[in-house]
Amino acid sequence: MSPTPAGSVHLRAAGVSVVLTTDGQRLPAVLHWGADLGELSSADLAVLAAAAVPGTVPNDLDEPTRAGLLPEHAAGWLGRPGLAGQRGGRAWSPLFTLAALDVEAGPDGGGRVHATGRDEEAGLEVRLEIELLATGVLRQRATVAVPDGAAAEPFVVDGLALTLPVPPVATELFDLAGRWGRERAPQRAPFVVGVHSRENRRGRTGPDAPLILAAGTAGFGFRAGEVWAVHVAWSGNHLTYAERLSTGAAVLGGGELLLPGEVRLAPGEQYSGPWIYAAHGRGLDGIADRFHAHLRSRPHHPRNPRPVVLNTWEAVYFDHDLDRLVELALAGAEVGVERYVLDDGWFRHRRDDTAGLGDWYVDEGVWPNGLHPLVDEVRRLGMEFGLWVEPEMINPDSDLARAHPEWILATGGRMPVASRNQQVLDLGHPEAYAYILERLDALLAEYPISYLKWDHNRDLIDAGHGPLGTPGVHAQTCAVYRLIDELRSRHPGVEIESCSSGGLRVDLEILERTDRVWGSDVIDPLERQQIQRWTAQLLPPELVGSHVGSPRSHSTARTHDLSFRAGTALFGSFGIEWDITTASTEERKELAAWVQLYKDVRTLLHTGTVVRADLHDPAFALHGCVAPDGRDALFALIQLATPLTSVPGEVRLPGLDPDRRYRVTTQAPGDTPAVRGRRQPAWLSEGVELPGRVLAEAGLRAPALQPEQLLLLRARAADAVR
Repeated sequence: MSPTPAGSVHLRAAGVSVVLTTDGQRLPAVLHWGADLGELSSADLAVLAAAAVPGTVPNDLDEPTRAGLLPEHAAGWLGRPGLAGQRGGRAWSPLFTLAALDVEAGPDGGGRVHATGRDEEAGLEVRLEIELLATGVLRQRATVAVPDGAAAEPFVVDGLALTLPVPPVATELFDLAGRWGRERAPQRAPFVVGVHSRENRRGRTGPDAPLILAAGTAGFGFRAGEVWAVHVAWSGNHLTYAERLSTGAAVLGGGELLLPGEVRLAPGEQYSGPWIYAAHGRGLDGIADRFHAHLRSRPHHPRNPRPVVLNTWEAVYFDHDLDRLVELALAGAEVGVERYVLDDGWFRHRRDDTAGLGDWYVDEGVWPNGLHPLVDEVRRLGMEFGLWVEPEMINPDSDLARAHPEWILATGGRMPVASRNQQVLDLGHPEAYAYILERLDALLAEYPISYLKWDHNRDLIDAGHGPLGTPGVHAQTCAVYRLIDELRSRHPGVEIESCSSGGLRVDLEILERTDRVWGSDVIDPLERQQIQRWTAQLLPPELVGSHVGSPRSHSTARTHDLSFRAGTALFGSFGIEWDITTASTEERKELAAWVQLYKDVRTLLHTGTVVRADLHDPAFALHGCVAPDGRDALFALIQLATPLTSVPGEVRLPGLDPDRRYRVTTQAPGDTPAVRGRRQPAWLSEGVELPGRVLAEAGLRAPALQPEQLLLLRARAADAVR
């Protein structure tokens, strides 16, 4: 990292370079974000900055324009401005003069730049932070402030978004869409002139959140092509966009999506937008690897082995009977479960999903002795105890709603349209916040609860705060963060799962205070193959809950073999959501074998590099994890549908050390899919030994599987298995 008199700063870490430049008057702009440029002198940086100044054409501005971190309309940027707002119809087009630029070196590479800009005429100040982390992940955020002594009329912030440039070679866009039960479905589009804008107005991250928005070279895939990507770390309304101007300039950007009048700044007040994370790499796997490395580098990232979970929801639903739940706990302990989670239905009036939310007291009618008998038995069996809660929600049919209807987020003198028979509790209301904090704190103090499954089952519509019904999504999001932070401070040993109608609150800010996300409410393994493949674009496997369901899926009515269900759940934070008291002796024995395999390989899966293959036939998928030292790897070959050809082709195993020899064998119990009547490749029965380069470039003849089956392959360094 080297600041220069010419105003350029070079940050380097993990194969990434970021060069920022300023003319000494304007806010910084990114000159280069991408592959490492090596050591550059001050003279080199000055030449690079001069060589990058665009020319002008007829009818253009007299001075060339470059998008800054905070694009400014007044500086000539004709795309979306970074700061949008006004003060009584004035100060709507600020032009910031650079007042300070500070550079801090990172202890392990990279570094952070702080820039402050002021517009005295508009009465505004903006502070920018951009940081290249040691993992090569780049992040930035902005704060807009109204200094003391500025005009008394509030400045209304309509939007605050930051951008990063991408080069002309980035001609394709990629992001994720979806719906409940079909979260994170991939979509592509050409990166043409105009705006590709993803606006989330759900009040939570949502099933259709882009997760990442990537731009890359033509045809980029998992393992090929140069890719740039951004992620908005915010759990409320948010904006992610890609924009290309007719000048050829192109940016990726994002920020919080503010409701009208939601942020109003009086003198002395400020507003900070969310962190915008960004990654550059080779292929989508390169992007995923950077985000995974970032998450795993955090001091609070879960380090202990991710326990085998048994969740009661699809086993008993609302039928809470102590004897039945104890029987389920006994069956769970028998197959190797380590954490038992009591789901919805334990609190007052909660016999179905129409009543009780908000009444966070153990239902005395169902649990006359409280939860203690069940908790004590679960712990006697050697398992941790976890509990489901949905603190942000309220049923109109609840004691709380009848006592405090003013605690419901609403506006316009009307109740918001219902969803799942529930409304949203206004945590921006101090008394409502205090009530929820007290109830959760009391539960955690009374019972030895190791884990909270924290649900959030509806969008925020008409989410007005207080008697005037002013916009309340921003305050609600901040209050949720404060609430979780306070509970974690009081009960530091409790882990929390972000569950929101399944996988609808998955972002890097909620993960600053939670230990796992629920991938989706749908645990049909065929659907989960896609959901988990693309959730891995941002999150490593240890953070994504993945469970073995019943033979017939609760959500899709499909029927699958246990090997497909368990082999799919294996590549995550493994659990069971099935009434295994009804399973046969053979099923329990097989399930126990899968649980043992998970325990054997979870260190590999939860520290290794996630790899995904670019296959020629969409009927197949292949993914896996390679150990950090490259000596071990586990792959899953999945047949999703009937292939176009009767005999499968070669399958390549990505990510192995090219110069190391590997012994490849099938991995029990995922080694015996039903393939009757099919002759298999000779190597399958005895295994094969080849260099990693051969396995990655030539591959192995794939076995013939049936649709919706998988086969596990283990690749170990040859010297480790002799």
